[in-house]
Amino acid sequence: MIRLERVSKTVVSGSEQLTILRGIDLEIPAGQFVAVVGPSGSGKSTLLSLIAGLDAPTDGDVFLEGRNITKMSEDDLADLRGSRVGFVFQSFHLIPSFTAYENVLVPMEIAGRRAAHARADALIEEVGLGKRGHHYPSQLSGGEQQRVAIARAFANEPQILLADEPTGNLDAANGAHLFDLLVALNRAHGTTLVLVTHDLALASRANRVISLAEGRVVGDVAGELT
Repeated sequence: MIRLERVSKTVVSGSEQLTILRGIDLEIPAGQFVAVVGPSGSGKSTLLSLIAGLDAPTDGDVFLEGRNITKMSEDDLADLRGSRVGFVFQSFHLIPSFTAYENVLVPMEIAGRRAAHARADALIEEVGLGKRGHHYPSQLSGGEQQRVAIARAFANEPQILLADEPTGNLDAANGAHLFDLLVALNRAHGTTLVLVTHDLALASRANRVISLAEGRVVGDVAGELT
């Protein structure tokens, strides 16, 4: 479960203070697929960074699976992210000198997982790239690279997956296909999925759609997957 209590985030911009999030109270049950929407500058990506523990709130507390991550040391946060949280970004962030298979394998080898090679094979198959695992990122389309990034995000079986505009660099058809893949993986693995997107049509297909504006939650409605 993800829980935010009275979370605010203020940063210094030049000589002024800029408040990005304002008193956010939010609870996301385990296994739920939530889409976060809102105009540019509404605080969507900042919200994701706070949930991930990549940034700290100015005020309030963030809880992941009952643990207050705002009270954690950097080492403990790094351990939590490595074992419990997966990330997918708009830019694929694949290692160009590694094959698709090797990109998926790396986080498991770092974590010292047993049977890492077999799991990497299974994940490459699961995202529909069984015949492309030996290809390098430069040999893959944008949609294929993002599927590799998703497989890598699931490598260490995270309880929470955070996706920041994962379809932003894809055309409509590939974006819809990628969204379907995330839905399927969410169902298959029971992972809590928080997806930031500007695509309202895709967002409406989640379990729940949270709308932000000027740093506040202004909408929280059920989606089609409810």
